Amino acid sequence: MPEARSQQRLGIALVVAAAIAWSTAPFFTRLLPYDSWTILFWRGLFGGGLIVAIMLLLQGRAGLRDLLGMRKSGWLVASLSTLAMIAFIPSLQLTSVSNVAIIIATGPFVTAALAWVWLREVPHMRTMIASIVALCGVAIIVGNARVGSDVLGIALACFMTLAIAAMTVLVRQHKNTSMVAAAALSNILGSIVSIPFAHGIAAVAGFDLFILAMFGFFQVALGLTLFFLGSRLLPSGQAALISTLETPLMPFWIWVGFAEVPALRVFIGGALVMGAVIADIIGAQRQSK
Repeated sequence: MPEARSQQRLGIALVVAAAIAWSTAPFFTRLLPYDSWTILFWRGLFGGGLIVAIMLLLQGRAGLRDLLGMRKSGWLVASLSTLAMIAFIPSLQLTSVSNVAIIIATGPFVTAALAWVWLREVPHMRTMIASIVALCGVAIIVGNARVGSDVLGIALACFMTLAIAAMTVLVRQHKNTSMVAAAALSNILGSIVSIPFAHGIAAVAGFDLFILAMFGFFQVALGLTLFFLGSRLLPSGQAALISTLETPLMPFWIWVGFAEVPALRVFIGGALVMGAVIADIIGAQRQSK
């Protein structure tokens, strides 16, 4: 039991850290004046390269074997992750951050439904109630969302949410299999897919290249790796709920980087999201005692 509690705490910490890393995407996107495919190419190249380098540094030849001898489950997780990444950047460019954020916030429900059908993992009522509160918080944050417009961007955000939900359930199903190699592969695949569509790969230089490197290193490599490591230690619905912390943090980074002060509803909605996640975490800790 103490070991289970320790693993649960570690899983929570890892997914919280992943949500913080993921939340920086709008900040980096705002800094880059390139088409989405060019951003995806360089971000994936830097992100995948960093993960491979870390694997080789920490595991040596064993890390290389994990990458080259990846199982079918790893390929499937990598493919879903790649599809989600490919959909995410264009969705931010085709519709507002608000629209994308509220669709992402439905992730816990989609994930819990898939986990119930796929793994027969019944979501805890506490987590479902917290997810509803978090969704209400996101709805308040994006109170001026243009629901009827930007159809393609909204469709891409919905597709991304479904892909992430399926990926989360798969990682949980194969929790005894290392998925770090899958994180590296997903970035590499994203770069390869982007090549035929990117218009400015060769035009990127100087400070923009540094921004893309930070985008790949921090938001993708670190965020994805932490999420893969953490979500295998938690019920799928809870992992998805904790990841919604990225939503109230997205406006925070825009505030810090571009001095765009969030509206009052952002603070109110953000407090609801954070309160819901914290309440679920405390409830889980008490239940495990």
